[in-house]
Amino acid sequence: MHHVYNQFVIRSPERDQLREHLRNGGIPTEIYYPSPLHLQPAFADLAYRAGDFPRSEEASQHVLALPVFPQMTEEQQKMVVDGMARFFAKKS
Repeated sequence: MHHVYNQFVIRSPERDQLREHLRNGGIPTEIYYPSPLHLQPAFADLAYRAGDFPRSEEASQHVLALPVFPQMTEEQQKMVVDGMARFFAKKS
């Protein structure tokens, strides 16, 4: 039996810029929770407000899911890694 990963999520304070950079390189990404759970309409009856869970709110602004799937080739993996390396190399 093998594990099948369905998300590989990273955190970056420059998430939106990194996402755009990867998109321009043909690398898809996803933001699964653009707002934290306590601020989503489904949980409105709990009466939580912005600021109640600051770490959750910050994380929702910084997390980015990179491509990962069972059939992902080494070449595709390298494309993701190289794309990220180029982005962060520009920052240093």
